[in-house]
Parts: sequence; structure tokens; C-alpha cells
Amino acid sequence: MLKINKWRVLLVFFICLTGVYFLIPNLFNKSEVTALPSYLSKKQVNLGLDLQGGSHLLLEVDTNVVLKEKSEYLVDDIRSSLRKSKIKYSNLGSKVKGAIVTITDSVKVDLARDVIRKNIDNGINIKTDSNKLILSFSEEFILNSNNQTVDQSIEVVRKRVDESGTKEPIIQKQGEKRIIVQLPGIKDPERVKALIGRTAKLNFHLLDPTTVELAEQRGKLPPGTFKVSNADPTAYEKEFVVKKRVLLTGERLKNAAATIDQQTGRYVVAFEFDRKGAKKFGKITTENTFQRLAILLDNKVISAPQIREPITGGQGNISGNFSPEAANDLAVLLRAGSLPAPIDVLEERTVGPSLGIDSINAGKKALMIGFILVIIFMVFRYRFFGLIADIAILTNIVLLIALLSIIEATLTMPGIAGIVLTIGMAVDANVLVFERIKEELRSGRSIINSVDLGYKFAIKTILDANITTLIAALLLYNYGSGPIKGFAVTLSIGILTSMFTALVLTKLIVSVWILKLKPNKIFL
Repeated sequence: MLKINKWRVLLVFFICLTGVYFLIPNLFNKSEVTALPSYLSKKQVNLGLDLQGGSHLLLEVDTNVVLKEKSEYLVDDIRSSLRKSKIKYSNLGSKVKGAIVTITDSVKVDLARDVIRKNIDNGINIKTDSNKLILSFSEEFILNSNNQTVDQSIEVVRKRVDESGTKEPIIQKQGEKRIIVQLPGIKDPERVKALIGRTAKLNFHLLDPTTVELAEQRGKLPPGTFKVSNADPTAYEKEFVVKKRVLLTGERLKNAAATIDQQTGRYVVAFEFDRKGAKKFGKITTENTFQRLAILLDNKVISAPQIREPITGGQGNISGNFSPEAANDLAVLLRAGSLPAPIDVLEERTVGPSLGIDSINAGKKALMIGFILVIIFMVFRYRFFGLIADIAILTNIVLLIALLSIIEATLTMPGIAGIVLTIGMAVDANVLVFERIKEELRSGRSIINSVDLGYKFAIKTILDANITTLIAALLLYNYGSGPIKGFAVTLSIGILTSMFTALVLTKLIVSVWILKLKPNKIFL
């Protein structure tokens, strides 16, 4: 039977009022929202790349660098294996995808092959050419290595972009070695591009006391050292002689943040190691007090402070001639971690805001035309009940945008298409209910019984139709990417809100009208 529950009236009223509350911020632009009173929500629907403009980047990961590094590790493994077995060798060297070694004693070639095979992981093919052993990575090994490198690169790029404050970027793999990055509304694409493209490999070395000038006078560098340039070209010391041994890497960093040094008033990057890194850093600074520690980022010295006392807390500062933006970018790089391989920008496209305005206007136009046509049709076809359905449609749009605002979803043109489709689908449930009520009235039932049975019998059909559509939308979201996901999100939320407005809101309005006013006749 039809009845009016106070708790249901209050619940529906509260949900609608909440929808309006979260809809309000979308009526203002970004700058105006910050000026709104504190008791109002600041969450808005984010516009995608096709609506507000931004940058589209196509990146390529240089996976050969990783394979080259693995080839060098392979050389070390070969050297270690042959020395343990006391097998003499010569001409040991690496290739891009493997290594080569000559066994001095031809009788021990097969033995050397077995020894290497035993001590080296799978994924290596070994060919014999006279006294030479040619080792190469298998196709499966190369494919797995490349996939792992690209996947790691995507995660690092994602962390860096998220740290830069970009809302809802699209970062996805394309082909075997390429990555698509779409940055909606980005105001400084060059900064983000530089942030994404830096390998950011952080290493700690000891600085050799030999100066570059002295090494040039001698004609050679001290053994176990190499020459590195200063990351700051305006600094007094242009180059340094650094010891090759890596004391600690950036992989042990737990956190990094840009801050101001209280003594100098300059920007520095404060870092903190994890437990193992802190222990190792404490040992390094204890054993090398009063020596200079070179901090290298991508093989350039960003800071070379003197170790004045042991640092056992696992914390320190990277000082330099940093601007606020440079210090923050360095902190972002350190927090996100280093890229496993260099990344090249193959293509960069800037989507102008004019395209976004055109797309928004087109979407608004389609939304308004669809909304008006549906309103006219429903009123013409179902009269007063059609007006109730139109109220439900309007409420549906309010709740839909409110939910998108709560999750701060990104709205694209396919997303707008999903909203337009939702308007059309929102009346389906009402049409089913109204037609069922008409059938009950024709059979001679009373108005109250007809309305009650109309909602009761139509609900199964409504649930079946909407649940199957919702499953399809969830599959689109799970297996789709970019704009497809945007369409799936708006469609899924639209289905949920339309079911609420059709089965709860309209029934409540109809129940209040019939039970309070007690009409003798209804027109459908």
C-alpha cells in the first residue's frame, strides 16, 4: 500500500539538499571557488584535456640502456664464475644484449660453458665459436626486461606527475616502449616535461682531494676516480674529481622536501633515509669525517658538502643555488624515485583552451536540447505525471554532477555524452511505471492500488535493465582507458542516480499527491 514515512521524506530531502550543496562549487571558476565561505565545499568536477586544454606527450623509454647495464652485470658474473673455477680467459667484454669471452685453454671451453651456465640465471643463450663463448639474452628475457622497464617507468612518471599537482592525468602504455601522458590544464608544460624526463639517479660518492687542475697537470686522474661537472654552471667549482665507488644510492631515501635553511635563508632539500639507509649513512659520515661528500644526480654534482661530524639520524640537507621551484622539483624527483632508463619526448602537442571552450559549448548545447526535448515529450505524453518525471530528471542531473564533484572526477567529451545518454535513460524507468499504472487503471483498480501495483510490478524490470547496463559500464571502466573510462564513470553514476529518482523520488511525490489531495481521477 502507498504510505508516507517521515524518515523516507527526510532521507530524500537530505540527499537532494546534499546534491545541491556539492553542485554549487561547479557554478564558479577555480579562482572564485577559493573565495567561497569555508562552510561550502571546494570540490569541483575536473575538466579533461579535450575540454580545458593542456599537454599531450608521447614518450619513449630507452630500454637498451637497461639491457646494457644487465650486460655489464653479466660480465661481472662471468668473471667471478671463471675465477672461482680457475679457468683462464681473455677479451671479456659486454655487448648491448649479452657478452663475449675467449677461453685461453681450448680444452676447457666446454667446462667454462658449464660453469657459466651453472652460476648464471636462466634467460641466457650460449654459443661456441672456436675458443670464444658468445652469451646473448633470449628473446623472452629481453621482452620481460623491456616490459618491466616500461612498467616501472610508468609508475615513476605517475608519481612525479601526481606530486606536481596535476589533476587526473592520463598515463598509459602504447606499444612496446612508448608512454602517452596527457596533462589537463597544465600551465607550465616545459617544467613538467623536464620533471618527467629526468632519470634522477641519485648517488653518494666521496670527493677525491685531487683537484681537476692538478689532475690536468699530471696528465691523468688518480686511479679509481672520474671527472664530473657541476650541476650549477654559475658555481665557482666547475668540475670535481670523484671516487668511483658508490657509497649509497637514492633508493634508500624515505622522504624528501623543499625547505629553507634557517642559517643561510636559502632553499635546501631536506632528505631522510629509511632504517638501513640511515645506518649506512651514519657509518659513512663517521668513517669519513672532515672529507667532502659528493651528491650526484644524473652524473652531475648538485652538492659537495664537508662532513663536519657523524650524521646518525639518517637526515641531511642538499644545499645549492636552488630557487623555490628547483628545490621543490628536486624533492619531487627524489620522492618519486629514479627512472630505470632514460626517456625521450617523441611528440608534444598543446591543446589550446579554444578547443575546450568549443567542446564545452557543444556539450552544453546537446545537454540542453536533450533535456528540453525530453521535458516536452514527457509533459505532452503523461501530463502531470510527466511533470513529476521532469522534476526527477532535473534532480538526477544535480545528483550526478554532485557525485562527480565528490570524487573529483575528470569530465571529458565522452563523459558529457554519458550525461546526455543518462537523461534519455532516466525517463525509461518512469515510462515503465506509468505504463504499468495505466494498465492497472484499465483493469478497474482504484487509483491508490494502481499506483502501488504499478511501482511494485515495474521495479523488477527496471532493476534488470539498469543492472545489466551497469555491468556493461563497469566492464568498460575496467578494460577501457582514458575517455572510455570517463564515459563509463558518468554512465555508472547516472544509472544509480536515475534509479533513485525514478523508484524513490517520483514514488514519494506521487504518494504525497494522491494521499494528501485524494484526486478522483488521474490522466495518463
